[in-house]
Amino acid sequence: MGLFNTLAEKPWQESSSGVGFAHLEENYTPGKTALKFFLAVVSVVFILFIITFLSRTQFSDFQALAGEPWLPLENSDQLMINTGVILFASIFLQLSVLLKNKVSANTRFSLICLAMVVSLLFIFGQWQVWQLLNNNGYYVNSNPANSFFYLLTGLHALHLIGGLIAMMRLLYVFYRNNNSSQFNRALQLATTYWHYLFFVWLALFTLLTSSTETFKTIAQICGF
Repeated sequence: MGLFNTLAEKPWQESSSGVGFAHLEENYTPGKTALKFFLAVVSVVFILFIITFLSRTQFSDFQALAGEPWLPLENSDQLMINTGVILFASIFLQLSVLLKNKVSANTRFSLICLAMVVSLLFIFGQWQVWQLLNNNGYYVNSNPANSFFYLLTGLHALHLIGGLIAMMRLLYVFYRNNNSSQFNRALQLATTYWHYLFFVWLALFTLLTSSTETFKTIAQICGF
């Protein structure tokens, strides 16, 4: 009889213990599904650009931006600072999620605002690197490595700006509706998005500061 009872169970219905459809609904919201789909699409876009970039590194006119002391990204201090800045943005947002029942709403809002400010600082830091390259003659069309640097970092910055716009809308909606449950769900999605952008940046940072020899090794492994 135990086997028949197990087969007759309906897990999508809410049980007396509170586990069932309500639990599934909490963990599989439309927002989470939409975010997963969006991140999958964005990942495909970045992967395609990276594959194209790695293939382009094997042409004779390609000159990496790092690998020799005279190259601009051989000293990657500014990019390291930018990496630390975007890491702090993820940390501030994660704290605002973890402390939702332990601190006041004003404290959480302060953490979110700090995350938004340091995200803007990251974009400003990237703009400084673009200015440095441009001032030293590394224009967007003078070398394929330059073009891909502007393209990949610019695409990443655009996604971050989109996240900032969504975050501002989130704060505005909360102030108007004061729906803490809806706000917490949206904030969790935004935090996941920031973590994703941080790891994307780590991959881009590692790739764009590699030397020509490193690209040759990667190309051999990938079969380019």
